Parts: sequence; C-alpha cells; structure tokens
Amino acid sequence: MSGTTQALMTQQRTGLLASLPPLSARMHKLLVMGDRDTAYATGNLQRGGKNTASSDHAWAVTRAIAADAVRVGWDRASFLQVILDGPYKAGQHARMLQHRRGYDRAAAWVSRAWDGARHYVKSTDPITSRQDFHAALATFRASIERTPWKGIAGKTDMRNLIARMGICTQSGSWDHTVSERDLAERMGCSRTTAHNSNQRLLAAKLLRQIDNGSPTEGARWMLIFHVPRTTSHLWATPKGPKAGGAMSGPILRQPNAEADIDSRAAAQVMHLDAFSHHGLGGSGLAILAALGERDGQSLAELQGTASVSRPTAYRRLGKLKSLGLVSQNGECYHLSPTALDGIGTRTDECTEPVSSWADAAQRLGTRGVGRLRRKRHEAQRAHWRNEQARLAEHRRTTTTSPHPAVAQCEHVRADGCAVDPATGQVIDGLYVASDGQWIWHQEELQQPLPSDYPTTGDTWWVGVAA
Repeated sequence: MSGTTQALMTQQRTGLLASLPPLSARMHKLLVMGDRDTAYATGNLQRGGKNTASSDHAWAVTRAIAADAVRVGWDRASFLQVILDGPYKAGQHARMLQHRRGYDRAAAWVSRAWDGARHYVKSTDPITSRQDFHAALATFRASIERTPWKGIAGKTDMRNLIARMGICTQSGSWDHTVSERDLAERMGCSRTTAHNSNQRLLAAKLLRQIDNGSPTEGARWMLIFHVPRTTSHLWATPKGPKAGGAMSGPILRQPNAEADIDSRAAAQVMHLDAFSHHGLGGSGLAILAALGERDGQSLAELQGTASVSRPTAYRRLGKLKSLGLVSQNGECYHLSPTALDGIGTRTDECTEPVSSWADAAQRLGTRGVGRLRRKRHEAQRAHWRNEQARLAEHRRTTTTSPHPAVAQCEHVRADGCAVDPATGQVIDGLYVASDGQWIWHQEELQQPLPSDYPTTGDTWWVGVAA
C-alpha cells in the first residue's frame, strides 16, 4: 500500500468512522478507496434491462462492506450514515441515487443491501479461529468431492479447486496468493488452461480475485463457499451441449448416481506426467480418485461417482488395467494396493505392471511433459525479472545538466566578474544576480556574447536588468 493511500485512510478514520467499531483492513480500504482492483466486478450483464454493470458492481461492493459491518457490530442507522453522508468512494453510487431519486429511494437501496448481508451473516457459521476455518474447509472439500464435474473443462476446474484447497490449508484462510504459472504446475496443465479455468470459476462465483499481484508476488484470490448443483453441465464446458462439447451436456447419463471422489488422492498425483492431457487425463484422475474413495465399483457406478461417460470410463479403465493399477473381478474394478504410488500389480490383463508413475508416463508417451512445462515457466519468469530490472533502470533518476541561466562557479571569479572559460577573459557587463542567475546591464544588452557561452538550442538564457 502506498504512503498516499495510507495517509488518506488514516485521515478518513478520524472522521465519520471514529466512533464506530473498526472494519477489517481490506473492507476499510474497500470503503474508503473503492474497488480499485475490480475484485467485485461482475461483467457487463443486465438483468431484465434494469440493472447495469455499474449498479451490479456497486451492489456487490455495498453488500461486502455491509457483511463486515454486521460482523463487527454496526447498526443499520450507522451504516446508512456512513454510505450516504460520508465522503467514501464505496458510497458514490448510493449518493448518486440519492441525488437523482431522493433520499428515501437511496436509503431503501442501502437498507436492502444491509438486510441481505445480515441474513447471510446469521445463516453462516462465524470463523473465529483456525480450527473453525479448517472445519469450514472440510465442508467445502466434501461439497467439491460430491459435485459432478463433467467434461474436460469440468475436470480441469476440479483440479483447480483441489490445488487451491491445498494452498488455503497451508495459509489457514480463504484468502490465498498464487500465480497462474504456479497454479498450472500444481494442476499439471498449461498456464492457458489454468487461466481459462480461473475465468470459469470467477463466472460461477466460486472464486474471487482480490488484486492483480505485484512484480514479485502472485495475485491474491479468495475461495467462495458456494457450489451450485448444476455446475458441470451449465458452465464447466465452454461449448455446452453443442457438438464437440467434450462429452458434457444438459443430459446426465446417471441422474441417480452421486459424485464421490477422494480429493486428497487426486491432489497427490494430479501434477504428474501420467495425468497430462494426452495421458490418463482428468477422467483417469477422477476414476482413480473415485476408486480411492470406495473400492470395488462397477462401470455403471463409476459413471456417476467419477462423473464420466460410459465410453470414457471404458477407455480409461482399459489404460489403468494395462498398467496394472486396476484389476477387474467380475463387474467390479479394484485398485492395486500400491496404485497411488504408481506401482502396479501383475494380473491377467497386465503381465508387466508399472514400477512408478514415471514408468507409467513413459508407456503413455507423456514422460517429460511436466519438466518441459516447468522449464518454459522458469524461462518466462526470468524474462519477466529481466524486464522489471530494465524498466527499473529506465525509471531511475538520472543526473540532469544545470540550467544555462544559472551561474556556475567555473564561470565566475572571486571578485564576482564573469569570465570566458575558454580564454579566461572578463566579459564586461555580465554579472551574477542575487538569485544566482546571469544578468546583463541594460547598456550592455546588445553586445554579442562569446561563442562558447552556454545555450540551449537557439535561445540565450540571460536576464535583463530592471
């Protein structure tokens, strides 16, 4: 945060907010400075031609501040006074509404935001300690594991959320910092794939971007505890139910089956080369995680628990059986005892099981994909650091030449007379004024100046006596 921002926020604290319980640092900055990082922007959407994008943005900002105000103990009257009477950026839309429609209309708009935020805060469990957060994260993990992530894009979004849950577990908060390249390496995909997944999660309101990061740190994000039940077949695949939509559409093949995977098992292996796009892929990862959660499932059951189509499940199970990681007993499929470690078991379908995940990637033809990806990302990071160093060097303050009108010590003798630095001769009529600049006597103004007198372009920087 810059010094100007801190000074402004400190000044605003001494005003209308002095007698109220303090908001959190992030919400106070949002109130005073506004949504400078567009973390609460929802895009250029209109609902029935009544709400524009700017009003939706203002509504999201007001609701966020209202929720934090409810948590710290504000009342409705104080919130109305801060938004409508205060000079804060977050209340600009409400004050514009008051100017156009009157105070009653603006107060009703702010009151609806306050009532909705209060209802939301009362309906959710407060997180007051690290233990409360981990309990909420466990509930969020269970929701992710039981959401049908169908299609290639759906499996990528599942990887994205699993990777972010691991980061949040370490940070102890829904807020976390990660760059797209680091996230892509955790997911086992390209940076473009991770970026597209972030955009889908932002649109589904499962993720919020707090800021854009800095030259040395990644962007700050926040996971949102909300998983729509129609996640996979409404927004997970960009093409939707059209042809080529990666087997994802509005028709569920197993409507009665419920998704159920082991996200921790998926997080353990999803970054490996064997689960890249041309290897086992996200569907193979989902099948492995589903069998890790409940071993001994049939093909029809895996369609629901792993959220895959019947042809995809049949193909991926064939690859897993050929590697010795899965065995079939009648209609049920079982994981080998060391499948999560990449060590297969000899079966009738596999006489030469794999000995590691690197061996599995070698057989699938994807060995080295992760190393090449990390090498490319490291080259991009090095290029970024070099560019930042070059720009910093360019912005560095350079030593400027003195103004030609300012008298320099090498041009002035001890007695105050001006001398020609080339010949050492005294220049008659040229003196140093009290402000340190050259000045001519009026009668000497028309005399020619020496050839090497300091000039800028065609202009002579000399003064004229009053």
